[in-house]
Amino acid sequence: MIRYAATFVVLATGPALADDLFPETLALGKEIYVAKCASCHGVNLEGQPDWKRRLSGGKMPAPPHDVTGHTWHHSDQDLFRIVKEGVAAVVGGDYQTDMIAFQGVLSDDQIWATLAYIESTWPDRQQAAQHALTDAAAAAMP
Repeated sequence: MIRYAATFVVLATGPALADDLFPETLALGKEIYVAKCASCHGVNLEGQPDWKRRLSGGKMPAPPHDVTGHTWHHSDQDLFRIVKEGVAAVVGGDYQTDMIAFQGVLSDDQIWATLAYIESTWPDRQQAAQHALTDAAAAAMP
């Protein structure tokens, strides 16, 4: 499902969205995903086994980013913040995970490219549902 054909769609009231479908952006996103994300989230975006259950140390395993996970249940704005600022920035300070905040590691454009790649792998139904969440979040911004 193609929503936009622009590099990064910037809303007047908010952040860019991960709707870039240019082949070079998706290729960059895939390259970054493989280098920075796949070791935990899986080469095929499948996540770690038993990802809904805390590990013995109390941390949550890496969830899948494919259709079986919940990534598509979050707006682009929240996904961007999770990657840039860390999971606790969005879901609360008591959430324990091994995922680092990528601020200072990846640029904003690299984060958006990675999200665009992940989203490009979802079926139309999940893309449409996630886009509706993103649109609602953008509309709610002051």
